[in-house]
Amino acid sequence: MHTVDHLETLCARAWPALAEVPLGNWLMRAADGFTGRANSTLTCGDPDMPVPDALKAVQRFAQTHGIKPTAHVVNGSSAEAAIEAAGWRVDLDHPGGAESLVMTGPLEKFAQGVAESRDLPGWWELTAGSETTTAQRHVLGSGGNVCFASLTDPDTGTVVAAVRGAVVEDLLHVARLAVRPSHRRQGLARRLMGELAGWGLDQGATTCVLQVAEHNEAAIRLYEDLGCTEHHRYRYWIPAVS
Repeated sequence: MHTVDHLETLCARAWPALAEVPLGNWLMRAADGFTGRANSTLTCGDPDMPVPDALKAVQRFAQTHGIKPTAHVVNGSSAEAAIEAAGWRVDLDHPGGAESLVMTGPLEKFAQGVAESRDLPGWWELTAGSETTTAQRHVLGSGGNVCFASLTDPDTGTVVAAVRGAVVEDLLHVARLAVRPSHRRQGLARRLMGELAGWGLDQGATTCVLQVAEHNEAAIRLYEDLGCTEHHRYRYWIPAVS
């Protein structure tokens, strides 16, 4: 059973930012604004200094890298109480949602087939947009053993469903699951997850982990159907006064 801090650390390793600077056990991250996770400071463990001083360092790091100062904070943690006491607040306007669930589940429960990793232009277009940046390429293309899994339309060869997996230790980190609107409600997401789980098992993983915004009810239902349950939650915090 993974502790919350260990699970968060493994997720960070699976989702590497362009710039990563340790602050004690905290990890300051920046990736040109691509995703909240890669542009926030993970606040697990002890920053080896008073939290108000650590948050000042987070602000300096953010200013240096041209991003908004943001802390990735596990709900109910000691860090959360200290960060709130230091005058920070939950970022209710965060574009991906202020709060996310971290869900875990056994791969063997839903593995079916084995995904092939294919670094296709269509994979990037569907999951990251038509023009990918250096930050996107770095975050999605590195970090553990990575799989670019996809399904294509047999008639057109177009990528119609895609997902990114990365194995770190015994975990398969799953992200960027996407299905084209024209091909939804055909079971493609479930099929792709099954194939990615098979790939993960082949790479030595036993458990999948997903970070999903609390408002993404459809995704949460899918992952619950696959046997995943909520492990913990985290929120993004920002200075109350800019």
